[in-house]
Order: sequence, then C-alpha cells, then structure tokens
Amino acid sequence: MGKEELKIIGTSIKRVDGVDKVTGQAKYAGDIVIPGLIEGKFLRSPYAHARILSIDTSAAEQSPGVVAVLTGKDLGDIHPYLGRGQRKDQPIIAMDRALFAGHPVAAVAALDRLAADEALGKIRVEYEELPAVTSIQEATAQGAPLVHSFAPGNICVQEKLEKGDVEKGFAEADEIFEDTFEFPMVYHYSMEPHTTAAKVDEEGITVWSSNSHPFGIRNEIAEVFGCPFSRVRVIVPFVGGAYGSKSGCKIEPLVIALARKAKRPVRVVQNVSEAMLTVRRHSALCRLKTGVKRDGTLTAKEAQIFLNTGAYAETGPVVTRRALTRILGPYRIPHVRAISSCVYTNTVSAASFRSVGGPQTAWATESQMDIIAQKLRLDPVQLRRKNLLRLGEELKPKGRPLDADLFKGLDKVVHTLGWDGPVTKQGGGRGICFGVTDPGAPLASTASVHVLSDGSIVLQTGTVEIGQGAKTVMSQIVAEELAVPFGRVTVRTIDTAYTPFDRSTGSSRSTTVMGKAVQLAAQDARNQVVELAADYFEAPLDAITLRDGEAVAAGKKISYGELIHRHFAMQGGELIGRGYAHSKMAPNPPDPLFWETGIGGVEIETDRETGEITIKRYVTAADVGKALHPLQCEGQDEGSAMMGIGHTLYESICYEGGQILNPSMVDYKVPTFHDIPHHFETILIEDENGPGPYGAKGMGEGGIIPVAPAIANALFWSTGARIKELPLTPERVWRALKEKA
Repeated sequence: MGKEELKIIGTSIKRVDGVDKVTGQAKYAGDIVIPGLIEGKFLRSPYAHARILSIDTSAAEQSPGVVAVLTGKDLGDIHPYLGRGQRKDQPIIAMDRALFAGHPVAAVAALDRLAADEALGKIRVEYEELPAVTSIQEATAQGAPLVHSFAPGNICVQEKLEKGDVEKGFAEADEIFEDTFEFPMVYHYSMEPHTTAAKVDEEGITVWSSNSHPFGIRNEIAEVFGCPFSRVRVIVPFVGGAYGSKSGCKIEPLVIALARKAKRPVRVVQNVSEAMLTVRRHSALCRLKTGVKRDGTLTAKEAQIFLNTGAYAETGPVVTRRALTRILGPYRIPHVRAISSCVYTNTVSAASFRSVGGPQTAWATESQMDIIAQKLRLDPVQLRRKNLLRLGEELKPKGRPLDADLFKGLDKVVHTLGWDGPVTKQGGGRGICFGVTDPGAPLASTASVHVLSDGSIVLQTGTVEIGQGAKTVMSQIVAEELAVPFGRVTVRTIDTAYTPFDRSTGSSRSTTVMGKAVQLAAQDARNQVVELAADYFEAPLDAITLRDGEAVAAGKKISYGELIHRHFAMQGGELIGRGYAHSKMAPNPPDPLFWETGIGGVEIETDRETGEITIKRYVTAADVGKALHPLQCEGQDEGSAMMGIGHTLYESICYEGGQILNPSMVDYKVPTFHDIPHHFETILIEDENGPGPYGAKGMGEGGIIPVAPAIANALFWSTGARIKELPLTPERVWRALKEKA
C-alpha cells in the first residue's frame, strides 16, 4: 500500500492560526465569556521579606461590588502548596510570611476590576519587616538571613558533574584562566500576561488558562484541592506566547480558590507589571577555571555555577541540572569538575525560560574561549575547531553521543559571515559562538486522528500552540500521512476532558515527540482506510494507493467518506487512529533524546562616544534534522536570536532594597524592529537524522544561546574592552571603553 507524494512536508504552507490572529478573531483567556463571571485582583506585599501579623478584610468585604475576599486562612481544608516533585515549598498565597516584594497576600473577587481595585486599598495588613537577601552574593554570604529554615546557606539544591582527574588536567596545562561572569534576571515578556478564569461547581473544577502545560496544571490542581484528575478540566484557548513562563501552575490555583469562596466564576487578567512579579529567568554567577596547552588544547575545566531561583524552588532544580551540561560547551575536555547551586533569595521566583541554563553558562564558557584565544594569539574560530567534538563523540558522561556535525555548521557560518579574522577591515568586531543543549524531551505523548464520514480529518493533540507553529506542523504530518489536502485537517482546542494526554509543551519536544505520536496516529488511521479500501476493491493491501482523499486501485477510486459510509451501513461514523510516544518505543531512552545545537556569528560596530553597539550582521545556524515547515523554522531561530539580543544589550530586572526598580515596559527595554541586525541570515542544517517524524529534531532554543558571548567577543576584539556582566548597555560599554583607554 502507498500514498502519493503531496509535498506537504518540507513546504512553508500557510499557518492554520495565522488569519485568526492577525484579524483579531482569535479568542484568548481574557476574551472568554462565562455566565456570572466576576473579576479578581491580588493584593501584593510591599516588602521583600516580612512576617504577616494580621490581615483585616472587613472594610474590603463591605466595599461596593465585592463578592469575596480571600487570605491564607481560607485554605485550611486543602493542601495549598506547589512544587515540582517532592519539593512543595510554594504556597498559592502568602501564609505567615511574604517572601518577596509583590508576593500575593490577599485576593478580591468583585463585579468588575475597578471595584476589585478599590477593595484592595481597603485591606489592612500589619507586617513585621524581616532581613532580606536579593542577590546570590547576599544569600550565600556567611551568616546571611535564611529565606527558608530548611535550606542551610540558602541552597535549594546542588548538583555535581565530574569526569577524569581535574588536578591532573590542570597540572598538564601550560596556561590556566580564571574568570567570573554574571548574567542578569530577565523577564519573559510574553505578549499576553498570565490570565486565568475558573469556576467550581458540582461537576468539579474548570479552568480556562493561558498556559503551555495543561495536563501538568491539571495534576497540580488536583493535588492542591484533593480531587481526582477526572474532576479537573483545563481548557486552553489561544495563548499569546510563553517561553517557559507558563509551564506549570502560576496563578491558576489562587484563582480557583477565589472562585471557590465567591461561589461564582472568577477571572484574573494580569498586566505586564503583575506578570513581572510572577516569574522570571534565573540570574547567574559563573566562576570558571580552565586549563589549556600553548597550542590551544583544552586540558581541564572547573566550574562553579550559582543560580538565583528566588523565593521558591519552582523549576530551579531542573535548571540547576541542565546548567551542568551546558557549561561544558561542545568541546573535548578530558577533565571536568562542575558544581551547580540553586540559591533561594527574597525575589520573584525564577522558572523555565527558553533553553534553561543555556544562555547563562554559554555566556561564561564562550566568552572565556575568546579570552584564551587572545592570550595564546590564536584565531578564536581555529581554537574552537581544535577542541570541537565530532559527530558520535561523548559530550556529557554516559550521555547520548553527539548527533550533530558541528564542523558542517561552523563552516557554513564562517562562510556566510565572510570570516577572515575577529576584526573587520573597517575596524568592526566579529564573534562566532556555540550553543549545545540537552533538552528534556520525555516520551509521554498521545494523539488521536479522526477520519470523519465526509472525508475531513480532526486531530486531537495536547501540544499547545504558543506561537511556535505546532498546529500547522501537526496538520502537515496528518495531511502527509493520510494523503489529503492540508486544508482538510482541523486541530481541536485543548480541553483535558477530551484531549489525549501530553507531558508538556517545551524543551523543544513538540515536533519531535508529539509529532511522532501524531504521525503514528495518522498511520493507524491510514491503515484502517486502506483495509476498508482493500475490502471494497477486493484487492490486496499493497494494491491500494491513497491520493487526495481517495483510495485508488486498478484504475478505480473511492473517497474516504464513502468508504466510511459503507462500513457503517450508511449511518455515518468515523475511523479513529491512535498514536503513542512512550518509553517502550526506546527501552533505554537516550539522554538526551537528541542534542539541540545552535551556532551564532555576528559582526558589530561600536560608537566609542556613546557606547552603543550596532549589529551589522547576524548569522544563526540550527541543526533541525528535517525542516517540516522551513519558514517557521527560520522564524523560530530568528526569534530566538532576537531574544538573545534582548538580554545581551538591554534586558535586566533591577533590584534595589528588595524592590524591582523597572517593573514596566517603560523602564524595562526589549528589542524592537529598530534592533534587528542590518543583515539577518538563518541556516538550516538538514541531515534527516533526528528521532522525530521524517528525521526531525527539536529547535527554537539553540539560537538564543550564542548571542551574548558572540557580541561581547566582537566588542572585545574591536575595542579591547572585555565585559563580564550583562547587559551590554551603552553606559556599561562606554565606561569599559573609558577604563580601557
């Protein structure tokens, strides 16, 4: 049996959600209309660390339009703590202490947002201010105040990676380099801030949420409120971006608790400033000691990584583990010792953010590579070539061998950038850096494909469309496998009451893992169509060809819809294909499932009078295995690089005295169209050797990693100014230039 090639896979077909989004037809969580819906707002602590002595809500409860006021005292009948794994350290609302400025201490539900706002001003909270720590240095200092009594030294978790004999490696080195690098707190800035609506009734809990992990959120909600999964329903409408900020519960349990007390559906729509007080990226401090021979051969690396996880663990332990691999870079280092520490502070909790731990650690490793190259009088590209791992070599101990040809990617970037050294003839600077990550891509995804009696197709998948193009790619896979026109496939809205399970949307796993489940489901449905056609034509299975929604054999054809009608005695009906991506597909799932690689090359000019950096050219290369939708792949890599440009040149959440100084988009600058490189080029490397459909690998995270060190290295080579703390704002660059002069 076969299918006729439709050339859907590998084609930049029109996005299925594009028209709805650009015309305003798309409905987000904030647009949902629910009978009896009222609005919620949170009262937040003004202190970075304070004991809550009392909360008087009486005046707020009497305020016009108020339906309910919630505090921690209303949660005695549930388990109001969140956390990954066994670390349940985060209450859904402050209980006895506020642990960061902005920590919700009370919540109000009212007929409208204005009434809720007015009621917040009438709540009286008595605090006892306590000593606070907001930076890694403060939190790890001798005798520092503890954020949690169960975490000595404010260490949430610590991980180690060792290989070889580090002392021996340093003894073999001709030169030893020691440097410290700092990476800032960064806000995700999804266009849509966190928004949730919830109702609690006799059927259970129903949540409409802007999130990327509906099944994970369902599980957390069920645990908090002590009910089975079957009584928790999470519906995901259109989502306006996530980048990791909407993985796992954020405001959902608190909105549910408020709806439960109000006995009415409640919606909370946060603004940007409130979202900045909800989640951020981990800031980091990396200390590196690297041994190297005079010819540039790396002999040893010792690393200390400190990650500021904020008031609660959140995904800090995961980021801490990932950082251990990503500090290595894609280099052959025989002797390694790395320690990664997750540190509690009195700041907003940090969570997953595109390529967890990657930008922070590559900023250190790739910057130091050019420091080494300059001291040894080597071209920085040649230094990398000398130490670069080859296809099939081991990157991390006992991990999957490298599955990418990094030399091929490097050659392409070098050629496109026109590299003939780190300084251009005009005196500008160049830099080329790597980003290699081991994405967490667990094999736990389910999909179903429904062939309806009119020949149209419905796909049910738990992967959330957060702007990455998942709906389009999944539709392409189904259309390709069933040999139907692309427009005949519809992807249903996610509703955990009906949608098959998916582990999560993140870690670059959607196309690879869920895509495989979708492909298997489509193949299952295709086999059923072929079996019906073989019975109808009285022909063997291998005589059947599928083409344009029809089964063909011996010059005769019949549509899928007619086959289904005949099979169900003309009463309609449907065929259902099922696909599972699970651990039994690979008895010993490799770690990682695939390596995600990114290479970035940049050419800059620096205004020595103002310190402003202008990006003249940026080249980004990604090993995608197979580009199922090339234009979306290019967009993902370019978007990823632009996010890297953001934290390189501008972005940093600034704390002083326990308070965020820039909690709005007026004071927190992100890149605009003005900041796009003058020449911006994307290279897709397609060796069709990935574990996903048609040889695809995950992508979208590798592009953010090399940006900062590439730009900082280009600045260094062209001006002599070496900066080890991000962002490279004009003021910071100007001061470095003056100091150098």
